[in-house]
Amino acid sequence: MCSQHRFAFWCDPPFYSDNIARMQNKGFEELSHGVLPVQELRHFAAKKWIVAERPIRPGQFQPSSIDLRLGAKAYRIRSSFLPQRRKVSQTLKELKMYEVDLRDGAILERGNVYLIPLLERLELPAGVRGRTNPKSSTGRLDIFTRVITDFSHRFEDIGEGYCGGLYLEVVPRSFTIKVKTGLALNQLRLFRGKAMIDDVELAAMHGRKPLMYRDGAKRVKPLISDGLFLSIETHTVRSHKIIGYMAKKNSTVIDMLRTGHYLTHDFWEPIESPRENFLILEPEEFYIFASKERVRVPLDCAAEMVEFDAGSGELRTHYAGFFDSGFGDGAVRGTKAVLEVRPHDVPFRVEDGQLFFKLRYEKMAALPDMSYGLDIGSNYHNQELKLSKHFKAG
Repeated sequence: MCSQHRFAFWCDPPFYSDNIARMQNKGFEELSHGVLPVQELRHFAAKKWIVAERPIRPGQFQPSSIDLRLGAKAYRIRSSFLPQRRKVSQTLKELKMYEVDLRDGAILERGNVYLIPLLERLELPAGVRGRTNPKSSTGRLDIFTRVITDFSHRFEDIGEGYCGGLYLEVVPRSFTIKVKTGLALNQLRLFRGKAMIDDVELAAMHGRKPLMYRDGAKRVKPLISDGLFLSIETHTVRSHKIIGYMAKKNSTVIDMLRTGHYLTHDFWEPIESPRENFLILEPEEFYIFASKERVRVPLDCAAEMVEFDAGSGELRTHYAGFFDSGFGDGAVRGTKAVLEVRPHDVPFRVEDGQLFFKLRYEKMAALPDMSYGLDIGSNYHNQELKLSKHFKAG
């Protein structure tokens, strides 16, 4: 079955004709490498290279990714794992404690490890690989998720030509949550060939039109090394002085299907700008902050937030990492990134403007036919410091 799909893929070049015209008649070879755009993801679904137990909905498609949905059952397991030389289902038999039926909604308890088969599965053509990441709302609720595939020795990475199921490991860290079959907690990005934009190219892009701003329209000279470095904001000129939030313990259940429903103060402790020029973060607490800079992802690029390695392992600086094409590329010059932060082992001192993470830019294989923001009704378009969509504004 997979070999037939691979043959069909390479025999179907007319799919690219519209995008070749849109990309100013550049050559096919140049277009074919990079992050696959939304119209090609739709094509993959039509060809059954992305297939699901339930029909794939139009709303699952983003400019450079597709949402993946929870299946009918969750399995409470004893520990996290990687299958290595086995299928996921084989290891699951050894670690399964009990099943949870998700079809009518079910509770996932804080601190427990669950494995959930996803509705989608892949029959990828030769030369196409994938990577997954939590959705923004998932990361902002401190829900630790990562995809596992058969015979894999790495989380999140999906090998070239992979044929098989997708399984999501879910660990609610701060809040007990309610989920249901069909809910999307994470997303998939597909690649062909070399996608990453190197430092020389990235600097040239910034020179043509800035990828980073401060204070609205102020241009910034970026630090570039295997990506674009960004920093944390701990001082603000906003009247309310709130620069972050810390998750409260022992809150009530959050129903992941409700939006604009919960009161912020029931779940979060606001953090104001410190009187000193620094802030101390407590170990194993979960924080939400904003970047000091506003960033822009052009339509012909996608980006991924990656951890800045301070060499200590004492800090986890993000959970959700995908930035779709067109993020911050509208009328407003750039959009702030939201940081999910959890210190480990010891208290950690941070100050305003301290380097905290970086964006790794990747080229698109073709221009997507829609952009992040108003085109897809994003909850985080032109965001400042913002909690997940489940909380009431204001």
